[in-house]
Amino acid sequence: GAMIAHLKNPGKYTSVSAFAPIVNPVQVPWGEKAFKGYLGSVDAGKEYDSTELVKKYAGPKPTILIDQGTADGFLYNQLKPENFAAAAASVNYPVQLRMQPLYDHSYYFIATFMRDHVDHHARSLGLRPKL
Repeated sequence: GAMIAHLKNPGKYTSVSAFAPIVNPVQVPWGEKAFKGYLGSVDAGKEYDSTELVKKYAGPKPTILIDQGTADGFLYNQLKPENFAAAAASVNYPVQLRMQPLYDHSYYFIATFMRDHVDHHARSLGLRPKL
């Protein structure tokens, strides 16, 4: 959601981050089912796919922070963060993809790294010094 909002609205958001986002839904079973059911085709879902959107993004490029647990049961068959990272790299869009060892898709994963995301946004807004 946050990444799609940012990528569809160039210049509107100063920073963006996400926890275990579904970044390439046109390439995974969940997205195929959802897009066919709700939009009529997988191809129509490209407008809601961060990996597709970053390829054609034209606007300011604040670093996107993504945290992903390596023990997330959805990682390899539904989330595909490596697809997004590769697409972003191909258009020189800065992404910090942090693969967090042994974390899954739970509340504890988000709670553990939430402060980093708050700091990321605060730095982007100039409220904390850059690292």
